[in-house]
Amino acid sequence: MKTALDLDQAELDPFEREFISQIREHGWFGIRVFDPEKQEPDFTYTTGLFHGLGYPEIIVFSLPKQVSHDILWNIYSDAREGKDFKPEVRLSGIFGNHQAVLLPVSQDFYVEYLGWSRWFYRGDDFQCFQLVWPDPAGFFPWEPAFDRSFSGDQPDLTADGWTGLTV
Repeated sequence: MKTALDLDQAELDPFEREFISQIREHGWFGIRVFDPEKQEPDFTYTTGLFHGLGYPEIIVFSLPKQVSHDILWNIYSDAREGKDFKPEVRLSGIFGNHQAVLLPVSQDFYVEYLGWSRWFYRGDDFQCFQLVWPDPAGFFPWEPAFDRSFSGDQPDLTADGWTGLTV
């Protein structure tokens, strides 16, 4: 698969060169998207996991910048060491005492949310998981007891919606 790593460095702008440099050096790069003008939640996503590890990229919403980076770095490190994070199952150890769930992101959302990954992979030929966190009581957005005051913090990026999930 051709990626931006194959591009002529002379044709890239400084940010593109730095972006590629970080992937070469660390194996991945985290993009933080925050627009104080919009009412949408901020998010962070990876680029490089799919290329370097064959593992889907990850997007997570509404977490502080350093928390997002640390969580994604830990997942990358664990995946590099062979840990397999299965989608659509409850995972422990990612958010301390709370579980997490990885759900496949529909390609319908790639344009809106994964711009730099699309640039890096030269299109949409990569996988991505959404890392979903529970409310403080441990309930996920698809569960009836989920605290609805957190509803706007994580958009549903799955193909079929969270309705009916039993994870």
